[in-house]
Formats: sequence, C-alpha cells, structure tokens
Amino acid sequence: MPALALVPPVDPADLPHVWRVDELAMEEERVLPSGHAALDAQLPGGGWPLGGLVELLQPQPASPVWPLLLPALAQVVRQQPGPVVLVGAPFEPFGPGLSAQGLPGERLLCVRAEKPAARLWAAEQALRCAEVAAVLAWLPQARSAELRRLHLAAQQQGRLLFVLRTLAVEHESSPARLRLRLHGTDGLQVHLLKRRGPPLLAPVALPLHAPLLAALLAARHGRRAGQGTVAPVPAPAPAGIPRRTHALARVATA
Repeated sequence: MPALALVPPVDPADLPHVWRVDELAMEEERVLPSGHAALDAQLPGGGWPLGGLVELLQPQPASPVWPLLLPALAQVVRQQPGPVVLVGAPFEPFGPGLSAQGLPGERLLCVRAEKPAARLWAAEQALRCAEVAAVLAWLPQARSAELRRLHLAAQQQGRLLFVLRTLAVEHESSPARLRLRLHGTDGLQVHLLKRRGPPLLAPVALPLHAPLLAALLAARHGRRAGQGTVAPVPAPAPAGIPRRTHALARVATA
C-alpha cells in the first residue's frame, strides 16, 4: 500500500479568491460612494452597488429619504446625461430644494402610477432605458419574484436602483443586495439588515438636514428657548461665485 502524503494546512490569506465571513466583500464591482463617510465604511466596496437592488425600509412611505440619497444622486447626474426616474413617489419633490443640493429639478422624471402592476412595469422599463441614470421606486406591495426581475434588469444595465418599502416586510425574503431600515426624527438611523459581510449590530447615524438648514434650525430653536445664541452660518462664497442656498433654509428663517 502506498504511503499517504500529509498535506499541510492552507492559510486562507494565501487564497485571494476566498472570501472570509469576518470581512466585507471587496470583489471587483462598480459602486457609487453614498456621500456619507460613516456609511461608506460599512457598505461592501465602499458605496451603493451599480447594477443591483438596494431596498430601503421606512416607517411610512413619505418618511424622509432625500438626506440619505441626495449626495449619490447629485453625483450620478454629473456623470450621466439621463434623468433620475421616480416611480410612485408619495409626494411631488420640491425642485428648488433638490437643486440647491446638486440635483436639478429638470433631471427628475416622475411617473405617477397607483396600481402595483403599473409601478412594477414602469420601474422595469426605466431600468432598461439606456439614458436613465437611476431609478427610485416606491413598491410597498411588491413580491420577492417581482423584485428579482427589477434586480436582474438593474444588473444587466449597471443601473443604480433603490426600492422603498415599509417596515411590515422586514421579515420577508428579498433578492436585494443591500437591505437597510431607516428611522429617526432629529437624525437618520440606518440599520444594515443585509449586506455581504459580518452583521452590523449598531445603526449608522447620519444627519437629517443639509448643513446650512441644520444651522438655521438650531439658531431658530435657540431663539425660541431664549438662549440668545445663534448657530454659525457658513462663510460667504468667494467673490464672483454665487452661493446657492437651500430653499428650505429660507423657510426656516421666516
């Protein structure tokens, strides 16, 4: 009988194609930075995946989501000429406020559809359109198989796709590559429910307002409380460069 050769154990660090469960997935994939450093540090690849479904769960369909998505959407419209498509948005977006943060209102394409089947069809058609830069779809009644179709469409086109749903579906299965739960009033708490990598037990805290608006709201609160303090306002822009202000900031000073 031939002698059995003993094979020395292999160190996983010597296998570049083996993904270890205690590390975030860092394979070659296209991502778009979210614009929030604390969140990018927890997202596989360091940003939103281009070509995959990102599912956002909110307490209410009208809960604020722009503070989370605006930095990435402003970046993608600078890189691509096409529109950002909103399917079934609960309210009409406030164009001047979005424009002040880098997302021009003329780059938004709002699709109004009440029936779930119509929303799914519109979202899929938008994903397959070569000129579309990103798709945001409010689909509270979508099933897992229907979400998978959107995921595959986004994957084929390398498209940025966000699907917004309610907390009631948190324990249902989902084909989403990333699944986040959002809540908060003074600040946005982002729970990463699903990602490629170890679980994240603590939420990521993000500001809910743009810096200028947050400063003005703090100043207004201080005046109401009789503290007599005013929050600092950003320095004026250099000469010759107009300073853009958030439209909501003008409301906050009223």
